[in-house]
Amino acid sequence: MSSIVEEAREFIAKNWSPTVDLAAWRELVVDNHWAALRWPTQWFGRGLSDSDAEAVEKVFSDAKVPGPGQDKWNLWAGTMVGYGSDELKSKYMRPLLLDEVAMCLLYSEPGAGSDLAGIRTTAVRDGDEWVVNGQKVWTSGAKAADIGMLIARTDWDQPKHRGISFFWLPMNQPGVEVRPLRQATGDSRFNEVFITDARVPNSHVLGDLNKGWWVLQSALAYERAAMGVSRRGPKGPGGATSAAHGSIPSPDISLVSLARDMGKSNDAVIRQALTRLYCMRMVNDWNGDRAKAVSEAGGSSPLASLGKLAMSGILHYAGRIQGHLLGAEGALDGDQFPRSRDANYSQLNAYFTSIGGGTDQIQRNIIGELILGLPKEPQTDRDIPFREVPATTTSR
Repeated sequence: MSSIVEEAREFIAKNWSPTVDLAAWRELVVDNHWAALRWPTQWFGRGLSDSDAEAVEKVFSDAKVPGPGQDKWNLWAGTMVGYGSDELKSKYMRPLLLDEVAMCLLYSEPGAGSDLAGIRTTAVRDGDEWVVNGQKVWTSGAKAADIGMLIARTDWDQPKHRGISFFWLPMNQPGVEVRPLRQATGDSRFNEVFITDARVPNSHVLGDLNKGWWVLQSALAYERAAMGVSRRGPKGPGGATSAAHGSIPSPDISLVSLARDMGKSNDAVIRQALTRLYCMRMVNDWNGDRAKAVSEAGGSSPLASLGKLAMSGILHYAGRIQGHLLGAEGALDGDQFPRSRDANYSQLNAYFTSIGGGTDQIQRNIIGELILGLPKEPQTDRDIPFREVPATTTSR
């Protein structure tokens, strides 16, 4: 361990300065295999054990230098390194680590949201390509995406969780139409995507044919892990935080400052609420560490669902505290009332985490079954051919 830690220190001392161009720094980190420490060296990793990787991450963290961690949170590269062919990895791994490929998730459908295995988007083999038809919804970033990670049904004679394949779909082609969806916050960060005779090369299948459900589980684990630890993100209207993976006002800065501004910093009830929020965040951080310790790179852990559900509750609780602090002022809105506007935005945006990446109800099911060992809910359609499963809002 000591040699790799010393190598990391030398790398930082030689290459980092506060004035360094961050894009150039990121390239240095990726090309010198510091970005994804647990991955194989062939794919920009170092093949380190979790303990060695954590020691190196601490070196970067102590130096306050950005670098490692993509093996824990990069959904796109993590799915590719786990399931992509060598051909796809050679083409995409470096650009993904450098954030040079715009990506989106083509999972949910109007009739398959919470029951994601009920998808009815089809992919039919045509020589060396697949022809895709269907509709996806709640797709973040679809308008600007180069590639969509798509699940589609490739065998209707298998049960619902089988017969699904996972594709790397080029978005910039005829037959892919993206329409924005307006949210309660006023944003349009989600889209519906209509796919009509779009084509994807057979080489762009990730994992085994008809076994895309298991690729999806690993991809979802990355997403849930990210949503379970996210605290702050890009600014929304007037400075409201609106990360793609959720947001939370920092209790030791944002909410404490607001309490002082409103003359409520000495209110015992408010102080107790802020302390409780801080404790909720700390416990969820510990859960995140626990999830990392038991997960292999590219694998999945049900503990990610625990963290995601907890973060959902944290965001709603933080929003309620904002409302209590503002009192009647919180009923106002608009740019002329920035504190109220931001509080309203935070409260509405908290529902994103309750829905995106799998609803709170789905996370409770996963926690109950895979962590607590409770019986599964009855599923009458689990073991029959999917073509015999009644459609809900769409048909084949």
